[in-house]
Amino acid sequence: MNFHEILKQKTDRANAVIRAYLPKEEGAPARLIEAMNYSMTAGGKRLRPILMEEAYLIFGGTETVIEPFMAGIEMIHTHSLVHDDLPALDNDLLRRGKPTTHAVYGESCAILAGDALLNYAYEIMLGSFSQTARPELAARALRLLSLKTGIFGMLGGQGVDVENDGREITADLLQYIYEKKTAALLEGSLLTGAILAGASDEETAVVEAAAKNIGLAFQIYDDILDVTGTCEELGKPIHSDEKNHKTTYVTLYGLKEAQERAEALTRDAVERIRLLRGDTAFLVELALSLTSRRV
Repeated sequence: MNFHEILKQKTDRANAVIRAYLPKEEGAPARLIEAMNYSMTAGGKRLRPILMEEAYLIFGGTETVIEPFMAGIEMIHTHSLVHDDLPALDNDLLRRGKPTTHAVYGESCAILAGDALLNYAYEIMLGSFSQTARPELAARALRLLSLKTGIFGMLGGQGVDVENDGREITADLLQYIYEKKTAALLEGSLLTGAILAGASDEETAVVEAAAKNIGLAFQIYDDILDVTGTCEELGKPIHSDEKNHKTTYVTLYGLKEAQERAEALTRDAVERIRLLRGDTAFLVELALSLTSRRV
């Protein structure tokens, strides 16, 4: 099979795992749960659970303990998107080619749906301890993921981003935002898979460095697509950075240099990935594909 066929298989696998962990839409909070599930099933690349499971497989993982973490990371990611789209933040009405959660269910329900997804992610990941012969690794992975997604990771980066919305910011501050808001969640994805599979400290250090560069390249390319892509391709409004007067790699450095920077970060990540034991061929191809995508 070629890369795209394998990617489709892995995407289908991630979607099946996520569906298995979605809460049932029943009882008094049924509408809130419906909004949660709407957000989770509205599409997406499933990049984070795919990266997580790939790292798990590279280091020889075989247990089902990876599955609640795969669903959990996508719930954490989706919660951040639901809140990003709210009128108080980006005020977007389209996400992945569909109306955003607040456009369908109203602002108050969307706020609570985002909160519920974040909380539910940790509920299901805490249930993973019975699915492994080494629960201490699950505890370590859960702690790591909490750090990468909290105030010293994703949420902290989002907070700094919102605080500086509409302002001109320095290259150093933009780098901080990208490292925390975007890269930290990809670091958490790959590191969680590696930790659960029993990777050594030296191996996880290589994974973290590679993941950081993949995350930065991914965000820089998002900046590029906001300028060069179309609404039909991206499934969301284009030129939103310009509309919101946001500083990006493109506004700071121009399209050409932004592209070169994304490609350089990807090359560095690939070199590090190739140092790892196990079959890294798919992970290398996936990293390379992220700076040539159209969505």
